[in-house]
Parts: sequence; structure tokens; C-alpha cells
Amino acid sequence: MGGAWVLDGVWHRLGIDTILSRLLAGRRLDPRAERVLFALVANRALAPASKLAAAGWVTRDVHIDGLPETSDDACYRAMDWLLEVEDALAEQVYWQVADLLNLEVDLLFFDTTSTYFERDEPDAPLARDERGRPLPDQDCDPDPDPDPDPGDGDGDGDGERLAGFRTYGKSKDHRGDLPQVVIGMAVTRGGIPVRVWCWPGNTTDSALIRQVKDDLKAWKLTRVVWVADRGFTSDANRRFLQRAGGHYILGEKLRCDQPEVTAALSRQGRYHQVAGNLHVKEVSISDHERFVICSNPDQADRDATVRGKLLAQLEEAIAGSDRLSATKRAELVGQVSTRPGLKRYLRRTPAGCCASTGPRWPPRPGWTASTCCAAATLACRPRTSRWATSSYSRSSGAGGR
Repeated sequence: MGGAWVLDGVWHRLGIDTILSRLLAGRRLDPRAERVLFALVANRALAPASKLAAAGWVTRDVHIDGLPETSDDACYRAMDWLLEVEDALAEQVYWQVADLLNLEVDLLFFDTTSTYFERDEPDAPLARDERGRPLPDQDCDPDPDPDPDPGDGDGDGDGERLAGFRTYGKSKDHRGDLPQVVIGMAVTRGGIPVRVWCWPGNTTDSALIRQVKDDLKAWKLTRVVWVADRGFTSDANRRFLQRAGGHYILGEKLRCDQPEVTAALSRQGRYHQVAGNLHVKEVSISDHERFVICSNPDQADRDATVRGKLLAQLEEAIAGSDRLSATKRAELVGQVSTRPGLKRYLRRTPAGCCASTGPRWPPRPGWTASTCCAAATLACRPRTSRWATSSYSRSSGAGGR
């Protein structure tokens, strides 16, 4: 199969074979473990299958140099060893890729997602540290604390806790009925992955970016601009990301009562067009922090059209509701409540009638998007005020919301 030959060439060009052979030195392992791991990678890229099926694929369907055949046991042993050397391997592969592709890592995007497993039960709970790693010599609690974050109470998950790795959590796939894991990735502005992380399925997003920054500190990736969405916005995260001269661009909710947001939106100023239909306005709200407000006029027009259609549907649905009995009116409200698009425009009058209204947070002229925050330092002002904010908005969709 030609695809395996091409992938093997890339594998050697990146030096992954040399790195794995060096990590293998001094270990009582099959010297073909590196070839087995390459075979698993090739299988995942060309014909994704289980370890058992991958072993048959290597033996019968494809030619892997240096590996005429393998077994499922060899695949599982190689995977166990890979977990032991994962951190060292990830760092060395990063430096190989950075050198080969001349990567620019002055701007890193970080986000998380979740993926679920089609299984009846989650993994057995284990005592884990703040990174989700099992603590040594810990027995499972048959009746674990249902609180997934018993740390300091801030929801960051920074204390010892009991959890299985594949366990229930807030599913981004809307499958809260199935156990899941949380996956995080940091990528360059060109979309090249720098590193991937995996956490137990009940891990919350808030504190993860601090772990990620610490992990990459050893790779000398400290003076970068961190970009993340509003799920990572907190005072603790913002202070942490500014350590050692770090900078950040974090999505922020405009529709809230925070004094900083109110101050930013109350300031007058001219928008500057930075890319296509993206306009930004920079507002300094303190000596060390500022907002960059993004506006997308085209999206504002689309939002207004959608809003008008929703209001028309709601008006039709509640027409004559003031003449209904209280019971029938309550049933109508219940029906409308099952349609989130209409529910937010429905209100009850003092007389008990149903009425439609404009959005609870009516759009303001000139902005429709989320806010980007950045440390107001001379080192990062020119990069985060327009160029970096433009990159953030195009990548995250902030300019279109």
C-alpha cells in the first residue's frame, strides 16, 4: 500500500524513529516496538481499526518495512510503553516539527472538546491529582464524593478528587448519558498542533489553560500570546497568563454586568477595519488591561433577520393567548419553552398574558461579537490590538457572533 510507504517517509523525515529508538535504549522491550507504533499510526491514518484488527492489517494487507507481521499483544505492549514516554516523545517531536516547518509559536490557540464512549458504565473511580493523573497507592472509594471538584471551591478542579478517566461530564456532543474524556489541543496560528492533552471526562475547562502553560514552560514556550475562548476567562487565569511576561487574548461575554465590560462599552471611539468585514475598537480600561471589541456588520444584519423571523413565529404562536384560561396559558408557555429560539423572547405580563419582546440584551450599534482581552504592555500592544485579534476572530468565529 503506497500510503504506508509515504507515511513511513514522513515518520523518518521527522526523526520519530530515531527518537523512539533512543527512548527504547536500556529497556527490556521488543526492539520492534518502534515499528509496531508506526504500524498503529499508519493504520489509524489509512484504515482505522481496533488493535486486534490492526495486527491483522499489518500481517495480511500492507507492507511495513521491518515488520512483516505483528500481534495484538505486541500492539498493546507498545501502547503501554508509549504512555510511559509520552511527555518526552511529545517534546522531542515538537522540536523536530518546529525545525522542519520553521514554526512560529508567538501566538498559541488553545481549546478543549469532549468525546464519548459507547459503553454502559464509566471507569472505576480512582484518586487523582489536579491534572487528572491517578495518585499512587490509592484505593478506590466504593462510595465516592459526588462533587467532581472538591478542591478550593472555585470550580477549577485543582484538588484531589475521585473519578474514572472515562466518566460522566458536561458533554459537548450533547451525550451526557455516556462516559467521556476531555481533550485539549494547543495549535499555532497556522493550525499546526503543538501538543495534545487528555483529562477525565468530568474535568472543567477553567483551570486547564494554567496546566497547559506550565507544561509548555519546559519547552521554552513562555513568552507567547495565549488565545482562548470565554470558557477560560477568570481573574485567576488572567493573572496566571501574565506571569513571566506572558500575554493573552481571551474571549469575554459582552452581555453581562461586569464593571469592566460596562466601562469598555461606554467608551466612544472609532472602529478600525482589520480584515474583510471585521472591525475592532481598542478600549483601555486600566493600566494593565484593555478590551478589543470586535464588530461584524454583516453578521449583525443576519442576526437581525433571524431575530425578526423568530419574533414573527412567536407572535403567531401566542396570538389570542390573553383570552385563554390560566391553565391553557401555562400549557402554551410550556410548549414555547421547548423551543429555545422562541423562549428567550417570551415574557409574562403583570396581567398573566404572554407577550413577545426584543432580546433581553438588545444589540448595540457597532458591535456584535465577543470581546478579546489582552495584557496592556508595550511588548504585546501592537500584536494583540489588531493583527492578533484578527487572527483570533477568524479562527474562533468571534467576529461572527
